[in-house]
Amino acid sequence: MKIKVCGMREQGNILELEREIAPDWMGLIFYSKSARFVKKEESLPETNLRKVGVFVNESEEEILKKVDEYGLSAIQLHGNESVEFVEALAQKTKKEIWKVISVKDTIDWDSLRGYLPFISKFLFDTATIEHGGSGKKFDWSVLESYPFEKGFLLSGGLDEASAGEVLALATKVPQLEGVDLNSKFEDAPALKNIEKLKSFKKKLFDQEIRPTTDN
Repeated sequence: MKIKVCGMREQGNILELEREIAPDWMGLIFYSKSARFVKKEESLPETNLRKVGVFVNESEEEILKKVDEYGLSAIQLHGNESVEFVEALAQKTKKEIWKVISVKDTIDWDSLRGYLPFISKFLFDTATIEHGGSGKKFDWSVLESYPFEKGFLLSGGLDEASAGEVLALATKVPQLEGVDLNSKFEDAPALKNIEKLKSFKKKLFDQEIRPTTDN
């Protein structure tokens, strides 16, 4: 089970995240209306963490510019980007592209098929006007009918107590590859509580890796 910690910005916090948590990805939000927006003038520390840039209905030109400026490993599209937009972007970059699907009550799986050739994974998040960071969960049971082989990440309101629920869902839907952690692990917007993240990671891995015994 992989971990992405999103909405990072503060230098010391990023370095502590790398040292104490070493998540699989760190998310940087390039959406100006977000409280976790990474402004151009802000300097981020050198780190070996793989960086995911989060964009909302951004232009292709600006996305590719940020990929180069920040050394992004993946592009997370969190808006209403069309299949045609994603296809065109995929033709201009070899970076991973993740398409966020904002979930209300149901998911129209057929409407997602067009993205499959051009993305590395889906990310399912709670539908909000803020495009994420709401701290609210959607009904995860809608994912039990997930029809594709392509993996996905789960986001939206995950907290320290969510580890068991996440692993239970993964037993039903093995395409669930990991989680995206954000607002429930913050002391303030863009400032993560490292102890809360440690607690979640320990619970996740302690429950995921259970020794087998011979009878």
